[in-house]
Amino acid sequence: MTVWAIIPLRATPESKSRLAGVLDETARGALVEAMLARVLAAAQGARNVDEVRLIGSARSLPAEVTLMADPGQGLNAAAAAALDEADGQANRLIVIHGDLPLVTAQDIELLAAAPEGEIAIAPDRHGTGTNAISLPLPAARGFSFAFGIDSFALHNAEAGRMGLGISEVHSPGLSRDVDEPEDLSDAADLLKSAS
Repeated sequence: MTVWAIIPLRATPESKSRLAGVLDETARGALVEAMLARVLAAAQGARNVDEVRLIGSARSLPAEVTLMADPGQGLNAAAAAALDEADGQANRLIVIHGDLPLVTAQDIELLAAAPEGEIAIAPDRHGTGTNAISLPLPAARGFSFAFGIDSFALHNAEAGRMGLGISEVHSPGLSRDVDEPEDLSDAADLLKSAS
């Protein structure tokens, strides 16, 4: 079985503007980079992930990470492009956000080990968003991504529409993203190392 982990780079200092009251732009940029490095390291360390790819603009990346072009139409379009590219080359595609400061290789291994023919979804701490999703291929070919408001319910509905089973993956590493100032306690060690 071949598993790809895709990290669409949506987190930028500008996209983390809700943190502006507590972190200046330089600190937000350093935090974004530190969180991305954590997610990349976790994906590379996952024993059952064969390929790690980043969707975004050119940047300094580990040699083993492939940079995919961003189609430029938002997160859902980027995930759909990755799904199209993985189809025929991978048996499972994991899309995981780059702003998970507590994520571990074991978290990603759980997503990669989802039962054959099932979609695995990692909801955010509120149970409304989707921080990671693991899709079986070719069964999930044409899956319609709905990252954004109420994405967890929308992704569950899409799995149902396609007739695919769903398993939920709950762990602090996958549920705790950083969007609001109160989320920063999860990234305390990254903030210290970035300063």
